[in-house]
Amino acid sequence: MVRRPVFPPSEHSSLSRKGSKGFAPGEHDTGKGISMPLYEHVFLTRQDASAQQVEELTAQFTGIFEQMGGKVVKTEQWGVKSLSYRLRKNRKAHFTLFNVDAPSAALNEVERQERLSEDVLRYITVRVDEHEEGPSAMMRKVDRDRERDDRGFGFRDRDRGSFRDRDRDRGEHRRDRDSRPPRDGADEAPPAGNEG
Repeated sequence: MVRRPVFPPSEHSSLSRKGSKGFAPGEHDTGKGISMPLYEHVFLTRQDASAQQVEELTAQFTGIFEQMGGKVVKTEQWGVKSLSYRLRKNRKAHFTLFNVDAPSAALNEVERQERLSEDVLRYITVRVDEHEEGPSAMMRKVDRDRERDDRGFGFRDRDRGSFRDRDRDRGEHRRDRDSRPPRDGADEAPPAGNEG
């Protein structure tokens, strides 16, 4: 991905809008000066990495942001998810989200470290106007799915019954089939084939 520097438009620029005060997206005036840009950063770690290794990588990248004058506002571990296609022989990956308030130099350094790391498969950074309050959409989806499963409105229960119900039904059919008397001629030996 090619990164281009983002410069705030000057007062005399034709790009500045009336009332925008010349701030780039994600920057705002806090009274003490312009704040740093806001980013959402997601990185994928290989599937056979342990949870402890993922936490160590998360701590390492957080430390880089803080050393370079930024801060990680929120960190979310989304867990192991299936990938659409294989990445370096991995069908699944650990997903981790950072909400970051940091200068672009810190972000460039973290991305450089991720490119060097054998554990990191992919990463993406998106510049945002403001960070989302509360849990991210992925965490809300996990909670919603968990609630649905607890209430019993999952796919299995709603459409075709739970697996236990189907196994019990199959057992009843087997008992019915075994208790029937044999058909006429079933006791006789099968007809002899062409022996020749």
